[in-house]
Amino acid sequence: MKFFRSTLTLACFAALAATSGVQAQGLGMRPGGGTGITDIMRGGPRVNAPAPAPRDTAAPLPAPTGQRAAEYIVALVNSEPVTNTEVQKRVARILRENPEAQRAPRAELNRMVLERVVLERAQLQLAKESGIKIDEQAVEQAEQLVARQNQVSQEELYRRIGAEGISRDEFRNDLREQLLLTRLREREVNARVKVSDSEVDQFIQDQRSGNAAVSPEINLAHVLVTVPENATEAQVAALQQKAQSVAQRARAGEDFAKLARENSDSPDRANGGSLGLRSADRYPPLFVEATQTAPVNGIVGPVRSGAGFHVIKVLAKGQAGAAEGVVTQTQTRHILLRNDPQRSTAQAIEQLAEFKRRVLAGTADFAGLARDNSQDGSAKDGGDLGWARPGQFVPEFEEALDRLAPGQISDPVVTRFGVHLIQALARREAKLSQTEQREAARAVLREKKMDEAFDTWVQEVRARAYVEFRESPV
Repeated sequence: MKFFRSTLTLACFAALAATSGVQAQGLGMRPGGGTGITDIMRGGPRVNAPAPAPRDTAAPLPAPTGQRAAEYIVALVNSEPVTNTEVQKRVARILRENPEAQRAPRAELNRMVLERVVLERAQLQLAKESGIKIDEQAVEQAEQLVARQNQVSQEELYRRIGAEGISRDEFRNDLREQLLLTRLREREVNARVKVSDSEVDQFIQDQRSGNAAVSPEINLAHVLVTVPENATEAQVAALQQKAQSVAQRARAGEDFAKLARENSDSPDRANGGSLGLRSADRYPPLFVEATQTAPVNGIVGPVRSGAGFHVIKVLAKGQAGAAEGVVTQTQTRHILLRNDPQRSTAQAIEQLAEFKRRVLAGTADFAGLARDNSQDGSAKDGGDLGWARPGQFVPEFEEALDRLAPGQISDPVVTRFGVHLIQALARREAKLSQTEQREAARAVLREKKMDEAFDTWVQEVRARAYVEFRESPV
């Protein structure tokens, strides 16, 4: 089904870590998401260069001597200017979030960041020419998603980025641009990637013999005891004691999911605190480091984050696509309303919100509404998507699904396919069938190939862009 997950997902959240100091957790971002100096070059340009004779130099021209204003044009990308201020803001973010980057020569860092901006600018131009648009509702949903993943309110999120000198308008613009880049890359790159049955066979064989180089996957659950921003020492001590008490009860054998539902301040408490099976690089580094040596069913913590104290349980560990994998599956159904000239995203959201009210009031049946209204192949089955494993859906859909307890219905969720109303019917721990094992292996291989195809595409688009470097950024 087309809204199922593609392997290029919300790159915007990787960029946000460098933008704001907040983390984008568990969203299927590309590894190395854009904050480290070695990853600065990952981005991508566009086509349709104008006619002037190319003057695409390997490096910016030497900066002229003498006094000059801080704001000036350092490059043109298809006649669109890139300014020194734009580059220096990006450099400042990298240095703030990556102290190790300070060891790099500043001129080299400036050059790398400028190239990254050139690549992104060219891609954004291509997205505009291709007619790709991002609704305000998608930006708003992305804001909410980043806040939830950082376990803070939207108000606290903006307080934090404001402390870094970033306005809400700048942050939303960053979100919009990264969503545009993601949609463009998905459209341009997805069709290039094919995984053959023989490649899947070889992967499974290598994995069984221990030769497959695959990132480990983990499934964690947590209880969050939030610490208010201006908490006194006595308040912090009391909250830490509460977290320690939860940890002791969990170690004594009490049901962790029940403890999470009764004690956690996290939105995922309704799901027993479970964060879902995903690769380790899609979890917060704090969680990964804390649970690295913990066995399955082990309890870790409390550990302190910017949000508060976490008590963590290791639900599962394994390799992506593991042949003997046991995963949490969710029986799911949805109603999809696609964007079209007759119905805007806002109107689709309003209609689905009304459907939710009717179902909750008992005046309508979810399956009946799906059969009559859903614009998806599952409509004939009342929106039923069967038992879904982690990583099967696009990240916006999956993130909303993960937060639902069995029987709950989401608020309308915007994805690139339209707007969804999602219901989680049931959950179970299940061993992957042979078919599911192969699909999981195929997804891992596709992810690797997607990275390679993306890099090739970036270079192709960069080569077609007209880029004129003016002066060195300083």
